[in-house]
Amino acid sequence: MELITTGIKEAFELIFSFDKSVYEIVGRSVQISFTATLIATIVGIPLGFTIGINNFKGKNIVLIMLNTLYSLPTVIVGLFMYSLLSRIGPFGSFGLLFTLKGMIIGQFILILPIVTALSVSATQNSDKRIMITATTLGANRWQVISTFFWECRYAFFSAILAGFGRAFGEVGVSMMIGGNIAGSTRNITTAIALQTSMGEFALGFALGVILLLMALVINIVFLVIQKTKVA
Repeated sequence: MELITTGIKEAFELIFSFDKSVYEIVGRSVQISFTATLIATIVGIPLGFTIGINNFKGKNIVLIMLNTLYSLPTVIVGLFMYSLLSRIGPFGSFGLLFTLKGMIIGQFILILPIVTALSVSATQNSDKRIMITATTLGANRWQVISTFFWECRYAFFSAILAGFGRAFGEVGVSMMIGGNIAGSTRNITTAIALQTSMGEFALGFALGVILLLMALVINIVFLVIQKTKVA
């Protein structure tokens, strides 16, 4: 118990002293996860919306695959990406292994099914009478689709937050693709794992507290969006 108390105390001292190493790691984590989430949003939201509003042969199979990939362990994604990006892999010549770009790609692959699946669910659960109403008012197909898309915006934003939260807190992809290189690819989760294994509990606790605070902020924003939608 004393170890935990001391670790938490030292953690807050590091945080409020604005320790450069702590905030460098935090900034890198935000940069990687935000970029991966942005790309996943650009791809996943339109893809999920398209799947959601259309009925086609094999749609159930697509949904099953998305829901399966939704809970894919991060180490599996890390192993898959490592096999692609390593020197003997098909994309080894690009030199992406143990780089920020490689980590961004890995996190993008990890969260794309989440953003897409939640976008499909949001589209299917929204009131489709909006499209009928827009059509009867003389809207063309593009106007009907854009109106319905706008109606789903709160649910889409929730999907984006879920994707960011998953990316920000994962460790498997970051460790296997980034390599946990100090000053280069070390982020919050890999630093926590390293510092704890080395007995450096203060920095580990500090980063853990920041990780929890980020999760808290994400959940508060998620709750506010839900309340706004209901209102």
